[in-house]
Parts: sequence; C-alpha cells; structure tokens
Amino acid sequence: MKTFMSRAVFAGMLLGASMLASAATPAPEGAKVSIVSPTDGGTVPQTFQIKFAVEDVSLAPAGDATPNSGHHHVLIDTAPIAAGKVIPADANHVHFGKAQTQGELTLTPGEHTLQLELGDKNHMAFDPPILSEKITITVK
Repeated sequence: MKTFMSRAVFAGMLLGASMLASAATPAPEGAKVSIVSPTDGGTVPQTFQIKFAVEDVSLAPAGDATPNSGHHHVLIDTAPIAAGKVIPADANHVHFGKAQTQGELTLTPGEHTLQLELGDKNHMAFDPPILSEKITITVK
C-alpha cells in the first residue's frame, strides 16, 4: 500500500508539472496586433517590408519574461496556432523574436495571405491567441 501511495503521489506530481509546463500564457486584456503595411489587397515586390503595430501589450524579445509582453510571428498562407501551442519556425511561420516592429519578407510571385500572431517568451500562442486580421497580398 505504501508503494502504491508513493507511486500515486509521484504520478500526480509529474502530471501537475507537465500541465504547468504546457499551460498557455493568458493574453493581456485588450491586446491587439495589426499589420500596418502592406495593406490588404496590395501588390508588393518579391522582397518587401512588413510593419507591425501593437495595442495594450508590450513587445519583448523571445526569452524575456516581462509580464504582458510578447513578440511577433508572421503567418504566411497558413492558419493560426492554437493557444498554448508552440509557433513553429518554418517557411509559413516567420519569427521576429527580437521584438521588431518591422522586417523584410521574400515571397514567391502570386497571391499570399499574411497574419500576425503574438507569441510569448517561449514562442507559444497566448490564450486566447492574439491575432491580426488576415490580409491578402499579390507578389509581383
């Protein structure tokens, strides 16, 4: 019985620790992100500048634990990441982990969608996710 209780307590501790480790960071109330440029429906060259804005949330580099802060991720031709999930770093998820307010993107010619998703210090999506409106651009 003593062994069973010890194992049960240990299992409970592991479960609790794993739940804490994967818990999503709560989104600051009223937090908003937006794409300033390019504009929805715009036409851009293959390499172009993208500019971001935030409201009621601070920008901080990845790894910085400042409360109510995060950093931008540009979602290209893809859906947002669910709350508490890590935003991947690949061709469809471009990280701006130094708290940048603008950056450069290079895309193939054609129509593309862009959307911002703010990530926490660990590149995890907030709960609820902090997303911009999705825009569509045409790349020449």
